Amino acid sequence: MTKRIITTARVLPDGQPFKVVGRFGWMLKALVDAGERGVTPIDHPAPRHSAYVHRLRKDYGILIETIDEKHGGPYPGSHARYVLRTEVEIIPAEAPAASGRVAA
Repeated sequence: MTKRIITTARVLPDGQPFKVVGRFGWMLKALVDAGERGVTPIDHPAPRHSAYVHRLRKDYGILIETIDEKHGGPYPGSHARYVLRTEVEIIPAEAPAASGRVAA
């Protein structure tokens, strides 16, 4: 069984820590890492970018700008670029506690 990833973050400068589960946490980390260049489904493949962004906006009050970008190629059209506008800090997961055992 696959363990779900839990991401802990907080809104700066003084927000309380909150937890985001699974792909929603993955998206929040990707947005923080991308900074001003933002995230697109082309650069960061995942099945449902718009759903992840929607949940971060609705459930956590995170401001994320959607920029519509045109593209050419064999299948011309447009795609979204998502740019994080709320200052968010990802809180690193704590290392597992030592078991107290000594290796022989």
